[in-house]
Amino acid sequence: MAASDVSSPSTASAIVADAKAEIAALRQQVEQLIAEHVTPAMNDAANRANHAAKKVGDCAREQTAAMSNQVREQPLLAVGIAVGIGYLIGRLTR
Repeated sequence: MAASDVSSPSTASAIVADAKAEIAALRQQVEQLIAEHVTPAMNDAANRANHAAKKVGDCAREQTAAMSNQVREQPLLAVGIAVGIGYLIGRLTR
């Protein structure tokens, strides 16, 4: 394009309008790509994280219940272990 072509108001406004149309088309393509690819991937990652957190919570509850049962079954052993750990902590902090 020659410099005189761009200097006319109608040509300049046509170039601006064309650029705006291209930007709008690109924006629409980006939004479509996000909707098709990014959003489902984020939902999948959130679902996996939620499932993992639930499994960890279930495991912690099971371990707590098992420990409680073990203490109920062998209370003297539990007290002995607690005394031993307390003694070791006391010796290490002196």
